[in-house]
Amino acid sequence: MNYVKLGNTGLDVSPICLGCMSFGSAEGWVHNPWALNEEESRTIIKRALELGINFFDTANVYARGVSEEILGRAIRDFANRDEVVIATKVRGRMHEGPNGEGLSRKAILSQLDKSLQRLDMDYVDLYIIHRWDYNTPIEETMEALHDVVKAGKVRYIGASAMWTWQFQKALYVAEKHGWTRFVSMQNHYNLIYREEEREMMPLCRAEGIASTPYSPLASGRLARDWSETTTRYETDPIAKQKYDAMAEADRRVVERLAEVAGKHGVPRAQIALAWLLHKKPVVAPVIGATKVSHVETAVGAVSIELTPEEIAYLEEPYIPHPVVGHN
Repeated sequence: MNYVKLGNTGLDVSPICLGCMSFGSAEGWVHNPWALNEEESRTIIKRALELGINFFDTANVYARGVSEEILGRAIRDFANRDEVVIATKVRGRMHEGPNGEGLSRKAILSQLDKSLQRLDMDYVDLYIIHRWDYNTPIEETMEALHDVVKAGKVRYIGASAMWTWQFQKALYVAEKHGWTRFVSMQNHYNLIYREEEREMMPLCRAEGIASTPYSPLASGRLARDWSETTTRYETDPIAKQKYDAMAEADRRVVERLAEVAGKHGVPRAQIALAWLLHKKPVVAPVIGATKVSHVETAVGAVSIELTPEEIAYLEEPYIPHPVVGHN
């Protein structure tokens, strides 16, 4: 595995990040129908480590914290903590009643301590705000994030899907006050959702910020035949919200993806990931996995070189999409 720097930092990460949303189940967790138990999850994490993946992404809301617990135990048993990069997130609702969600100082300090307890770690390498909080001043959020970095509980901070003006405002506030700046943006970006190319990707390039796209295979739609279905395809309401409305328009892109994959003699998921890795400033797509083979396929994408003509051929059928994922 050839490691790369996470944006304008000295942090070494694998060019594939293993997302942990599929690990663990909990009452009320919307993704329950296809979530994995701990034994299945550990098998995937262990194989990822064997293949050289050192970058793992979870969140406090994933299975109501169970994902963090599973990841933490696996890292303790299978990895050298100094070599791996652990990311987790904060923003979503973790309990009913006041202060159960958001990016207030109270929420950030409380939820970080709970995440560290579940992970059984002294610090996380990358702490990500999961979405924008419209009810908390960004100054309060950025100062709290700066404080947890200075306290040694967080090494770097990142953000996830939001409007570009919001991300720019956060960067400005941090620079104005001399606070810690975001080093990464985990945005929604793949071959059938490219709206981020309008503003967010140029901003990240200009600021030296790493893009770590989520849903790089469009919840599996870029990894299989058009007519094939899976349990997740049939039961995941968030995936349906993101992709069903433009399904017919996306068909041509998926067909071309299959054609290019056939010419290379590789699974189409590898071409979809290779395309992302050719798009600056993408550093490490966050891939989900419910089988060991998903991880093995993803790692195989790192060595694939696409020609400019192939990239243009894959991109040509795309038409503008409604913006999804920011809220």
